[in-house]
Parts: sequence; C-alpha cells; structure tokens
Amino acid sequence: MSEPQTAAPPSRRGQRQTLEGVVVSDKMTKTVTVLVERLVRDSRYGKITRRSARFMAHDEGSKCRMGDRVVIVEDRPRSAKKRWSVRTVVTKAERN
Repeated sequence: MSEPQTAAPPSRRGQRQTLEGVVVSDKMTKTVTVLVERLVRDSRYGKITRRSARFMAHDEGSKCRMGDRVVIVEDRPRSAKKRWSVRTVVTKAERN
C-alpha cells in the first residue's frame, strides 16, 4: 500500500516569503506597487544581470510613499492582483 501523504514539514509550515523593494506607485487607495530587483548569474557565460518584478501590496493606513524602501510579505489574495502586504518601511525617501 502507498503511504498517506503528509503536510509540509513543521519547519516550513507557516513561513511566508518576504521581499525588499522600492515603492514606485502609491496612487491607489491602500495599495502600493513595489519594484523588487535581484541579480541573476547567467549559467553559461557567468555574466550577472539585473532582473526586476513588480508586486501590488496592501498598505493599510497608506503610510508608504513613492521612493520608500519597504519589506513585503506574502499574504492571502486580497484582489485579482494583490497577494502581498507591506510589513515594514525600511527607509523613507527624501521629500522636497
């Protein structure tokens, strides 16, 4: 007989992915767009290239502004595109 399938190991259960990026848009209500950049090494030539992705994140209280560096965390789906939420603001952008 086959073994019954078990859930994820306890060490992995409950952990949510976190990313750090820069707020590029704060024009929506309770939502910000965060640009996350990462460096990827080419497997054949070894050249390091920059890859970026944009994530819509929930910002309760609208405390983030454009240019702020924030940490976002995986969250339940809040809309069609929004599956992240802002955990903390790492650095505030300079305001003129």
